[in-house]
Amino acid sequence: MLQRDPWLLPEGVEEVLPEDARHLEVLRRQLLDVFECWGYEKVIPPFIDYLDSLLTGSAHDLNLQTFKLTDQLSGEMLGIRADMTPQVARIDAHSLSHQQPSRLCYVGTTLHTRGDALDKTRIPMQIGAELFGHRGIDSDAEVVQLMLEVLAMAGLKNVHLDLGHVAIYRGLVAQAQLTEEQELELFDILQRKSNSELSDLLESYAVSAELKAIFLSLPKLNGDKSVLATAQTVFAAADEAVKSALAELLALADLLHAYYPELTISFDLAELRGYHYHTGVVFSAFVPEMGKEIARGGRYDNIGQIFGRARPATGFSADLKILAALTKVDNSTEDIVKVLAPIAQGDLALDEKVRDLRASGCIVIKALSGKKVNAHDLGCNQILEKSDENWVLVPLN
Repeated sequence: MLQRDPWLLPEGVEEVLPEDARHLEVLRRQLLDVFECWGYEKVIPPFIDYLDSLLTGSAHDLNLQTFKLTDQLSGEMLGIRADMTPQVARIDAHSLSHQQPSRLCYVGTTLHTRGDALDKTRIPMQIGAELFGHRGIDSDAEVVQLMLEVLAMAGLKNVHLDLGHVAIYRGLVAQAQLTEEQELELFDILQRKSNSELSDLLESYAVSAELKAIFLSLPKLNGDKSVLATAQTVFAAADEAVKSALAELLALADLLHAYYPELTISFDLAELRGYHYHTGVVFSAFVPEMGKEIARGGRYDNIGQIFGRARPATGFSADLKILAALTKVDNSTEDIVKVLAPIAQGDLALDEKVRDLRASGCIVIKALSGKKVNAHDLGCNQILEKSDENWVLVPLN
């Protein structure tokens, strides 16, 4: 077996060096400030948790992405979180347990067993917000608006919004009375948008001609707002649940267009990512520089049921590392006072001056004995020098 170099990191695991770490931290603080201004309170879920708690509501999507281990204390299976949303839902359902809507936000590292096809990292830094306790267009619109505000604050431009509604497919499946196996077969083909396979599969189902025509039309119902008008005609034979979901989507689109007349919005009525998790409106944000969504979310009612309280919920999340890579935050340190202090052990006046400078927001680096240092190499723009009996700042040329 070949000896591995000790400085190598596992595939998909990376370290963040000082300049990028500062960029990431500046952006993290800015976005948390946005959440706070919108009334979202920060929570900090644990990095490791009971496996069944982590996989509630989304087990189909997260099971293979979750690292699992046995707790040496209890003997139970634990998981390292691959998504923080179920944990935040538990906080709302169990730890807070009040009746009014909860607005919660979070940021933290998650861990995936495999990296994304485009973004190879296995340690995304998830940032997001969740709104619990309200079902309707008001909360759906608020969360979409908050996502767009966060992306704007991050400096992203030319954002494209994609909207869908998984209750349309759920309603059609219920109307067609498909078995669970048939539902999953149909779901798989719709995800791949394979029209020939879709046609062959529907021929094998005992489904009315009207419903077959609707299912065959689903992959084609994507594009601009005119898609919704077409869908109203296509869904003429659909149950009220399907028509109601379409009406919700249309109302949300009208509201967002009123708020953001320049925003590009597209619709995909066969968009079923997170289908086993979401229950209503789903949405994703894209920018030209990235080949996949940079933020996504949607409605996922009743996820808190396993924790003792089912509540309507909607939210969104993004990978802070991706946002940082796509944005240019002003990390300039030109206006920051960065001072090199000399070695003067036992000089209480120097120590007091250093404390005062640090308390005022200046960066002060103290020289170390036996090490020759250059202030410029350390990025310092001033040094401390003794003048008469006082320590004073002296600018560097």
